[in-house]
Amino acid sequence: MNELSSFWSAWVTILTLGSIFGSYWLLASVRKGQKNTTDTNVTTGHSYDGIEEYDNPLPKWWYWKYVLLVLFALGYLALYPGLGNFKGLLGWTQINEYERDVAKAEAKFGPMFAQFANTPIEELAQDDQAMRIGQRLFSNNCALCHGSAATGGYGFPNLTDNDWLYGGEAENIKTTIMHGRVAAMPAWGVTLGEKGVYQVSQYVLSLSDRSKDATAVTSGKAIFDTNCAVCHGQEAKGNPLFGAPNLTDNIWLYGGSEDRIMQTVRNGRNGKMPAWNEILGEDKVHIVSSYVYSLSNQ
Repeated sequence: MNELSSFWSAWVTILTLGSIFGSYWLLASVRKGQKNTTDTNVTTGHSYDGIEEYDNPLPKWWYWKYVLLVLFALGYLALYPGLGNFKGLLGWTQINEYERDVAKAEAKFGPMFAQFANTPIEELAQDDQAMRIGQRLFSNNCALCHGSAATGGYGFPNLTDNDWLYGGEAENIKTTIMHGRVAAMPAWGVTLGEKGVYQVSQYVLSLSDRSKDATAVTSGKAIFDTNCAVCHGQEAKGNPLFGAPNLTDNIWLYGGSEDRIMQTVRNGRNGKMPAWNEILGEDKVHIVSSYVYSLSNQ
């Protein structure tokens, strides 16, 4: 953890201690100036619309409670970090605390994860205990993008169907989670021009029987065969090697309307799935992979 410069360390210390002692000084000054009387009917002499302001002293219990709070704050700052670069007498840090918690969890659950790691993904997907663990790991790490139900969203694949960009076999899923994926569809707007973008988009729409411009479809097919088939295949069924999607099944990562398809062709798409091997470790990735596999292999 990076330390503050000497100036900022001193600045934080002065502000912190100054706030504590300053607030106590203000309280003590006000309390000292109060009248020492038990008469609760003394007023300040001010009257607003017939309402008088009483001049009652601050309750002693409230004052001493505040004193204890100040003492607690000073004791806390002496023991724990809070005054610039001062580490505290106990030497506690949040990083050390985190590492202790991780080590404790690893000691408790590590053997169980290791046992699951020796079980094939297809078999592990039938283990209820492993799937409960996998669901929790998925919820904590993957649901932010793919959704709590793993049904995906705009730019994030649905993991519950049988449409897979890089293959839905067990080992392919594990490879994807372990090492991540980087997808890049080039922008064709400059190369094809707006007319070419429209024509090839009409051809793509025709693959799911949605095009209404037969003339554009014919021209678009020639453009597709020349420029797009190398990734998506001559039949536009996709290619897991490149992560190129199947364009014939009407399942769309970025939307399948005419405007969305034209936008994709014109400007390209770039997607990145992070690698989780260093974050979760291979044993946990194995369990998550089994859970994801189970979603489309009930």
